[in-house]
Amino acid sequence: MDVEDDRIPVTLLTGFLGAGKTTVLNHLIQDPDAGRIAVIINEFGDVGIDHDLIEEATEETILMQSGRLCCSIRGDLLKTLGKLWARRNEGQISFDRVVIETTGIADPGPILHSLVVDQIVGPHFRMDGVVTLADAVNGPRTLDAQFEAVHQVAMADAIMISKSDLVTPHDLKSFDTRLAKINKTARRICTDHGYVLPGTLFGLSAMRGDVTSKDVSDWLGMTDQEPDPLAGLSGFTVNPQPVGPLTTIAVAARAQHHQRIVSASIEVETPIPVSVFDFWLDTLIALKGPDALRIKGIVHVEGMEWPFVFHGVQHIFDAPVPLESWKGTDAVTRVVVIARDMREDELIASLETLRLQPKEATSAMEGMMVHTTELSG
Repeated sequence: MDVEDDRIPVTLLTGFLGAGKTTVLNHLIQDPDAGRIAVIINEFGDVGIDHDLIEEATEETILMQSGRLCCSIRGDLLKTLGKLWARRNEGQISFDRVVIETTGIADPGPILHSLVVDQIVGPHFRMDGVVTLADAVNGPRTLDAQFEAVHQVAMADAIMISKSDLVTPHDLKSFDTRLAKINKTARRICTDHGYVLPGTLFGLSAMRGDVTSKDVSDWLGMTDQEPDPLAGLSGFTVNPQPVGPLTTIAVAARAQHHQRIVSASIEVETPIPVSVFDFWLDTLIALKGPDALRIKGIVHVEGMEWPFVFHGVQHIFDAPVPLESWKGTDAVTRVVVIARDMREDELIASLETLRLQPKEATSAMEGMMVHTTELSG
């Protein structure tokens, strides 16, 4: 549990239709090492929960023999979370985290927004990570046909590749490369018939006061990662490669949907003036807020004793987390942006303003604003 944040961590499990989300849920329900989890699903009748595990059922809740909880979303996810919190607060039920399973075409964005801005749910729950299931058999066609699937990959903290045993190593590698072009920062893991170690799905966000430099680097995809024991089940490793000081990730020319997604990252070696960072972020959101799918990073600001981590989905941002226990001499700012319908050179130019001094940054961003206005006009 976090040192300074006692809100309940929430994992969003999303993914392609038929990718195997129900199989993953059944493994979580049965795994004694998964901890006390409240699982929220769309409708009990729509998913194949193992009925042998059911001990007692009510209209909205299924209590499993393991002691875990399943809830059905009946119209409003926020109401479901609110009821869970109230019953937990009254001592009726006990759980340490929540896993939400969405429909196959759901956009994760609105759920992430709700956990930040809702005045009832927000103070009690926090997003711990987005896990997207992508099956290797139908995944390439799904990415071509469904832009929602591209969104799910772009917004993921971890991508679980299912059905890897049903394709050739060449096709699996090709699919993995395609996923990486959409979202280089997400950890990619092959599943063993829907099973991964529970810890692989949890603790994905670095928005915690007790994170280490490695946690942050892993979250931003800017460092080598240790191979996962379940990765490479089909003969290759699917861990991301390190990202350089400024890397833009090319989009796949063959897929029209991919051409709408671009991502870039930057590393700035010296602390950034607070006015430069604020102006960069405010301008980016003003110009491209709805299309900035995810923005995250660790920022070292001039005059501050410690850095802070931040995370945003479109124009909605979590409260920045100061890393007061930060150790070491590393003062490198690292920022990652994944955007939709934004030109690659615009995103690069935007990030490069973080290297400038206040007057230079203002001039550069104002120039970009004029250029964008001319394009839209």
